[in-house]
Amino acid sequence: MHFRHAAKFLVAALVFASLASRADAQTLTIGVRAGPESLDPDYTGVGTHAEAMKHIFETLVWAGDQLQLEPGLATSWRPIDNTTWEFKLRQNVKFHDGTDFTAEDVKFSIERIPMASGPNATTVYVKRVKGIKIIDPYTIDIITDGPAPTLPNDFVRLFIVSHTAAAGLTKENHNEVFNSGKAAIGTGPFKFVSWTPKDQLVLERFDQYWRGPSYWKQVIRKEIPNDAARVAQLRSGQIDIIVRAPASDIPTLQRDPKILVVKNKTIYVFALSFDFREKTPQIRAKDGSELAKNPLRDSRVREAMDLAIDRSALAQISMEEMGTPASQIITSGIFGYVPNMPIAKPNVKQARELLKEAGYPDGFKIVLNFTNDRLPGDRAVGTSVAQMLAQIGLDVEAKGQPAAVLYPARARGDVSLTMTGWATLTGEANYTYEVLAHTYNAEKGAGSFNWYRYSNPQLDGLIDAAAIELDQNKRLATLQQAGRLINKERVFLPLVVISSAWAMQKDKVDLPKPREDEDTLAYDIVPAKK
Repeated sequence: MHFRHAAKFLVAALVFASLASRADAQTLTIGVRAGPESLDPDYTGVGTHAEAMKHIFETLVWAGDQLQLEPGLATSWRPIDNTTWEFKLRQNVKFHDGTDFTAEDVKFSIERIPMASGPNATTVYVKRVKGIKIIDPYTIDIITDGPAPTLPNDFVRLFIVSHTAAAGLTKENHNEVFNSGKAAIGTGPFKFVSWTPKDQLVLERFDQYWRGPSYWKQVIRKEIPNDAARVAQLRSGQIDIIVRAPASDIPTLQRDPKILVVKNKTIYVFALSFDFREKTPQIRAKDGSELAKNPLRDSRVREAMDLAIDRSALAQISMEEMGTPASQIITSGIFGYVPNMPIAKPNVKQARELLKEAGYPDGFKIVLNFTNDRLPGDRAVGTSVAQMLAQIGLDVEAKGQPAAVLYPARARGDVSLTMTGWATLTGEANYTYEVLAHTYNAEKGAGSFNWYRYSNPQLDGLIDAAAIELDQNKRLATLQQAGRLINKERVFLPLVVISSAWAMQKDKVDLPKPREDEDTLAYDIVPAKK
């Protein structure tokens, strides 16, 4: 080859390599444990689904990294009377198809939720809405069914879709149309490119995003539910950042000079939930015969199970120091948290005596159902709890299973005892108490996640009172009273608060503000400082 041609070839090759390197540098690959279940943001209220949808769609009210309420697509909000909230909307916001965001989109997004909501209802976030009045293109009044002091908290999960892109959809076809990408048009920092269920979601930067464009031109969210595989792909350089780094791998990752590990407390709490129905499907006498009644309805049995559990051991050993003992189903940063709530200390002898008093001196057979693929440590904690319950004379079958299997079974009423994670994503205790512990009432939208049909009129009264109390101090006192009653009655047993860890390529990315709700958002991930 002639020298001049060779030189030109070399220059061209270097330029191509530089461009390729730059393009690769602007592609962010995230290894997640679970991804979306649809491209319709209102299909399910599951946290991992909402996390993925926040890349494409936005909410009126934004929850900050510590769940503080911040302006989102609404710049401000205020109650103008006891049943009306005024929301001022952000102007000059574009949808991904170039159309303008207006009050019409908010009205449409609220009204479509009952039609779109799937296996874990998102209707709870708009159940207080009685009417919607558009004042002008950037002002909307929300009429509620009574005083609704926590409406802005609920709206942190109100995703806004395009009223033109999603027009005319039905309960039968909405999923299909969103999943095709036709209706997956939001105002978020990234545009939808492709989605392969249980594999990966590919996104492209939206250059007209109102907060300013992301550094990342392309984002790939790869679903890798297996912890070891997720770590292996990180260490081999196939992944830039992984969520929920397993506790057992954290010391090794921290010693790797190429890896940065970031830890943070979360709002997720592992808890046991009891079936309170008169007949329950997964409890039998030790000889396999049917019991005369459901033992979980007896408070002495629930107390015995409480005393069987060593929460410190769960946090330190089962979770390998990636958890802390939990005193209640909400965490310390949530409005309504009760300071200094006592945590039951394990006492096997007393637990056995309580079972004997309740009429079960030999215990009984029971299945403990728990997720094994949703949150860090769920498999280990579920297995350990089963062993602890066995120490007081129960014959426990430890049944770990994917969340996609357990959640529908729970909704059908096929289970008696579960261990799963819960997070108060709205930052307000009333949301958790109302959906988990209030008497189920489909007409009121109360107790929507109260699968086990616990019912206590006194608790219902406290929850209902807090839901309409505009005085913040009075509302706090009422919520704390409800929290104490929930713990006294052992409606569920909080076990441990989950800590989480992210691991990433130190020379490429950084996560300066990890979120307490564990959401891993590409917009929050920044290039590493060189």
